[in-house]
Amino acid sequence: MRCPDQIDRPRILFMGSPDFAVPTLKCLNERYDILAVFTQPPRKSGRGMQQKKTPIGQCAQALGLECFWPESLKSDEAISHLTSFRADLFVVIAYGLILPQAVLDLPQKGCINGHASLLPRWRGAAPIQRAIEAGDTKTGITIMQMEAGLDTGPMLAKAELAITQDMNAGILHDKLAEMTASLMPDTIDQLMAGAAKAEIQPENGVSYAQKITPQDLQLRLDQPAQQLIQKIRAFSPAPGSFINSLSGRLKLLSAQLASPVLQDVEPGTFLGRTKSGILVACADNQAIEITCLQPAGKQAMSGAAFLNGHSWQTGQNILAE
Repeated sequence: MRCPDQIDRPRILFMGSPDFAVPTLKCLNERYDILAVFTQPPRKSGRGMQQKKTPIGQCAQALGLECFWPESLKSDEAISHLTSFRADLFVVIAYGLILPQAVLDLPQKGCINGHASLLPRWRGAAPIQRAIEAGDTKTGITIMQMEAGLDTGPMLAKAELAITQDMNAGILHDKLAEMTASLMPDTIDQLMAGAAKAEIQPENGVSYAQKITPQDLQLRLDQPAQQLIQKIRAFSPAPGSFINSLSGRLKLLSAQLASPVLQDVEPGTFLGRTKSGILVACADNQAIEITCLQPAGKQAMSGAAFLNGHSWQTGQNILAE
């Protein structure tokens, strides 16, 4: 006779690609039978354009898990391969490939997904960045049963997190990744025991987190200070929002509201330096203090350190025409 933990131990196939999914894979590997890992194919990156495995591909290799990286899951061959694992459950975290209905229907307990927002707010590709950019004061994790729609499935579990003013996208990413890893095992256990309660997503409050484009990253200093700061936090540390200045392209990594109230000063005007930053005028007679930036081809530095090598004059507009 098999002991209870052998009977209840689910057979899981894991699908994911970026760093965000790594804590969950590590956590599940300690508790369950991970039959295989599916991730996106290696891509060329870096100065040498070498083929590089995804973070999940690297993690699976380190854990000794069998790993596959198909270009698509839509072919009969791919579906036949997935069928051969006879998995009870597919766990999907930021995989990046579409799961067709034929794949969603394969496992007995379905496919579940960990998504970095409090659904139905911020369905889609960039929920962490869009939440900060919009000035949201809270976000979280939703684990849902997957269906054909984009992040539309019934919700199985949620965990909430406050977004504080000192959080950028990198900090929030890491916190939510760990939250996903913490929330997923209990959700799996309840699902396997038939105790999970699925909640249909409400129709009110739906929003979409569109993919980040180069146009999103260029800052317009003729916007209000708080809006600029939210954009800087939303895209820091990567890919980074930027301005085209008289000293070249500058990636802005952190900034804060400046106290002076201005009168009729053109956005983009250099207002002087502080101990740690650069004062620049923006819209509505406001200013921001740029505390950390990265010039093209150089390391990140404080705003004050940058000014040590650049002779901007107070009252000068620093934006390149």
